[in-house]
Amino acid sequence: MVVLSEISASSSSTYHYDVFLSFRGADTRYGFTDHLHKVLLDAAINTFFDDDEIQTGEDLKPELENAIKTSRASIIVLSKDYASSTWCLDELVLILEQRRSSKHIVIPIFYHVKPTDVRKQQSSFGDAMARHKQKMEGEPNEKKRSHLANKMKQWEKALTEVADMKGEEANGRRETILIERIVKEISSRLELHKQSKIPHLIGMKSSIRTITSFLKDNATEFLTIWGIGGIGKTYLANYVFKLHYLDFGRSSFLEDIERRCTRPNTLLDLQKQLLKDLGDITWMNIHDANVATSKIEKLLLRNRTLLVLDGIDHFEQLDVLIGTSGLHPGSKIIITTKHASLTEKCRLFMTEFPPNNMKHLLNGLKEGESKQLLGLHAFNGDYPNESYREQARKVVNYCGGHPLALTVLGSSLRKEDVAVWKDTVKLLQKETNPKIQQVLQISFDSLPSKNDKELFKHIASFFIGKDREFTEAILRECDMNTTSGISNLIDRCLLAVGPDNELRMHQLLQELGRDLVCQESLEKPWKRSRLWRHKESYDVLKQEKGTARIQGLVLDMKMIENYTSQGTSSSTSIKEKFGDDLRIKIGALPLFHRVCDIFSWIWFLFAWVFLLRSSYSNELYIKTKAFIGMDNLRLLQLNYVQLHGPYKHFPTGLRWLSMHGFPLSYLPLELQLENLVALDMSYSNLQHLWKKPKLLRSLKFLILSCCHELVSVGGFDGFPLLERLILAGCVSLIEVCESIGNCDRLLLLDLSECGKLKKLPRSIRRLKNLRTLSMDGCSNLGEFPVGIKDMESLEVLKANNVNIESQVSSSSVVVVPRSLKSFTIPGSLVRLSLGNNNLSNESFPVSFGSLSMLEELDLGGNQIDYLPDCVRSLSRLRRLNVAGCGRLKTVLCTPRTLKDLIVVDCVSLERVTFHPEALRPCLRYQDTITLTEIEGVLKKQAISEIDEKMVCWLGWINRQHMKDDKSPTMSGLLNAQGKTFLVQISDGHEVFTTYFQGNRLPEWVTLISCSRELRFTLPSCGKIRGLNVCFVTTPVSGGSSAIGSVIFPFTRIRNLTKRYPNKIYSSTSWIAPESNEEGDVVWLSHWTFENNEFEDGDEVRVYVIDAYPQVHVKELGVSVVYDDGNKREDPLADYKSSVRNLG
Repeated sequence: MVVLSEISASSSSTYHYDVFLSFRGADTRYGFTDHLHKVLLDAAINTFFDDDEIQTGEDLKPELENAIKTSRASIIVLSKDYASSTWCLDELVLILEQRRSSKHIVIPIFYHVKPTDVRKQQSSFGDAMARHKQKMEGEPNEKKRSHLANKMKQWEKALTEVADMKGEEANGRRETILIERIVKEISSRLELHKQSKIPHLIGMKSSIRTITSFLKDNATEFLTIWGIGGIGKTYLANYVFKLHYLDFGRSSFLEDIERRCTRPNTLLDLQKQLLKDLGDITWMNIHDANVATSKIEKLLLRNRTLLVLDGIDHFEQLDVLIGTSGLHPGSKIIITTKHASLTEKCRLFMTEFPPNNMKHLLNGLKEGESKQLLGLHAFNGDYPNESYREQARKVVNYCGGHPLALTVLGSSLRKEDVAVWKDTVKLLQKETNPKIQQVLQISFDSLPSKNDKELFKHIASFFIGKDREFTEAILRECDMNTTSGISNLIDRCLLAVGPDNELRMHQLLQELGRDLVCQESLEKPWKRSRLWRHKESYDVLKQEKGTARIQGLVLDMKMIENYTSQGTSSSTSIKEKFGDDLRIKIGALPLFHRVCDIFSWIWFLFAWVFLLRSSYSNELYIKTKAFIGMDNLRLLQLNYVQLHGPYKHFPTGLRWLSMHGFPLSYLPLELQLENLVALDMSYSNLQHLWKKPKLLRSLKFLILSCCHELVSVGGFDGFPLLERLILAGCVSLIEVCESIGNCDRLLLLDLSECGKLKKLPRSIRRLKNLRTLSMDGCSNLGEFPVGIKDMESLEVLKANNVNIESQVSSSSVVVVPRSLKSFTIPGSLVRLSLGNNNLSNESFPVSFGSLSMLEELDLGGNQIDYLPDCVRSLSRLRRLNVAGCGRLKTVLCTPRTLKDLIVVDCVSLERVTFHPEALRPCLRYQDTITLTEIEGVLKKQAISEIDEKMVCWLGWINRQHMKDDKSPTMSGLLNAQGKTFLVQISDGHEVFTTYFQGNRLPEWVTLISCSRELRFTLPSCGKIRGLNVCFVTTPVSGGSSAIGSVIFPFTRIRNLTKRYPNKIYSSTSWIAPESNEEGDVVWLSHWTFENNEFEDGDEVRVYVIDAYPQVHVKELGVSVVYDDGNKREDPLADYKSSVRNLG
């Protein structure tokens, strides 16, 4: 997070001034008050000072009244003739009213007057009040006399009240010392030490909204902001604190607690700082932490407090700083930490009535935000020129959205040339910037055990992107505590789990873990515990330097193929250079050119053969004896590696073996795999696993994906613990052995794209624990496997493109799968995919009604005409995909629980409605161009069918353009008389839209711009009911209105006065208007506004975004529609209800 620009804390709230000065100009304007004003300004205290002479008897100026109400404090200089001014007295009354109604601070200064004279209205104050009374009594107008009498009472009460307040007396004191004391007092009471500039942050809008919502939520007292080091937690908390601390009675920000607690007695110092901020006057005399905690507890109970505890790394710190007594109603505590669960471990959460805690994970910046942050530090906010952009892109990719990394690298590269940028990028590929690594390592050092630290290094080296359960199973057999260990890593933001249960880690953290391994031996990789760099792994094995220290090794020969290609490239360069040199020596003799070429090619052929033989003699292979001595090797990946020698040399303790591209037809029997947990032989030449079955008692994962030569797989009796069998893409597979039924622990079976597989083993019904079965693309299955119905634990069934044996229905149109109609689907399913199976309404499985647990259903690419009743009755369905169902016309009354509906490419779809008691689901329908209605989203019909009253209500006074023109939509939806009339929801507002052929705006459009942007101030003509936005588009040069399709451009409306969020609208109709001479189209939309979003005097900006290159906006106009005050039936009611029902 970084500062883009800065704003003062006061400007972010309703306050405009820190201090209002109330004084009698004739007494002190050019003396004491002038000096006080100057010192206040020098102290950066924003002060209102009225420099105009005040005329006695006039009413208080509105600007003075506004200044008092928008000031946080007032200093009242009570001088000899202060009470002579009615303005001064009115100011005093208003100031004291503000004090009573808000937290307005008041400091009276008795400037050469006695508080007793002010209180009792005697001496000069008595004389002034007597004159006011005399004037009041002499007023002939009874109403004015009564008004003055009421004011007299207010003035007398105010003078008495202010005299009783604690203030400063000027008698007998040097004015310079008095002024210095006053400024210190007001600074302390205003807490100006917190009112420094507030940074504007990059990429934090969403987080700021979340925290602002938390501050307004009376039900939640604690907010834990968590994330890795350097992600911006402190910046965010500081921003929110400075923005809102004035809304609380007391506030405190304790920063960098983690680092400060490394010094002795820091917690007591933090307690003292907190007590001081909370208003305890005895904080300096406290020397015992328990006493301090007790005082803090009392203050937190007594005052509505905003407290930020930044950098908490132990829950004991919370016990000391907040205690266990609880909080005053409305108090908020914000904690920043690297540990997600730390807050709820403190003792306050163990009490009988624990507070509520909200967690907010802070992620990195998006790519655009990262570029902005890097540009701010490296190029002073400017966009880098062309020569820097490629290197800047590489730096952004390296940082992965990490704000601290972007800041550090951007600052280090400021004003450096491109060559330095290139060198830095190359260096980053080898080592992490030390400043960045220092911050990240704090999280690593905080891990509670050696187990967790070793687990972090294992995952950083080998398991990023791998399935969590897969990783846990393997590392558990490596004697590691994976359950609590991975949870600890996640809790400290060192690890994350993706939506598909894959392990994720920020690139900088992964580099940290790997760098920690490299520190074990910088120059001798064979002395490290883990090898993941392919070249280092190859060198260690090739040179047979493997040791017992190595626990894991990765080698993929495809990653080092560049080494093998150097010989060919060098020989080519030799040929070119030799030929060129020979020609130079011969000179310009044409007679010898052909001879020269022939000779050079002969020489090149000889060199190429020599290098080829040399390369062959030094082929990139590994001898199996290289593994002798690597007794602790547990994790081994040898992908596309040529192995020479007996496999008996392989370590016997392997837990994970991956050998992609294995060249043999069988696995060697001498390969010792008794302790293996996971075997991955993907992309290999295996035809069968073994010539003879083997017993692998520990094997849980068998992965044979894309083994194109694999014909059969069996011997499952030897895998009693097998949990996952993956055979996806085995295009030659024709048999899965019946012994698979003995794998009673099998959870996942993936047979997708096994195109030659004609049947599934009947023993599959015995797999009582199977949860996921995938057979997408098994296009040769003769019938749907009957045994599936007996799988009571099956939760996910993927059967897209299975092309079950079919018959033609009586209609001679619909292809009906024979075995699906009567197929019994297990009621335990949660996810079901039956896409592209020629399913029609007639052939739908009758057992669909029993799928009471189903949450996700994919029916895409089938031949259904409407949504079957059995689908609509699914009581838990959350996601429905019917994309590509070309015959589908209606989707009516979707299940009540539906959250996501996909109807893309449903070219016949006309209408979509939802359950009347449900919220509208997320809907994807970009290509459904025949739609006439989506309940809660849009409704469209021909403009010729719209009632005249509605057109007038919209403010479209003359619609002759629309009546006469003929421009059918691409779908043929409209008749020949008119255009689409479309009503849509946009940001909760109804938007009525149409278009017509033409090259100018309607005459009734009043505000016009010859560009795509228009700014204007709304005139004072009554309550605004809506806005009409109209603009003309024309084809770009060389185009025409007939090219492709024209999409309604984005229209954006913004109230600059009220600063509402942008109101954005874009049409879903794809329209190809009929061309006229110029090919122009006029677009017209009416926006309804019913909650005073737009009022008289508001400044409004309307602009159109040219989102598509084939059209250009050449004119824009706006017309304001006002409420005429007549109460009558709203002609838009039917349309509004149709789109607002679920919107």
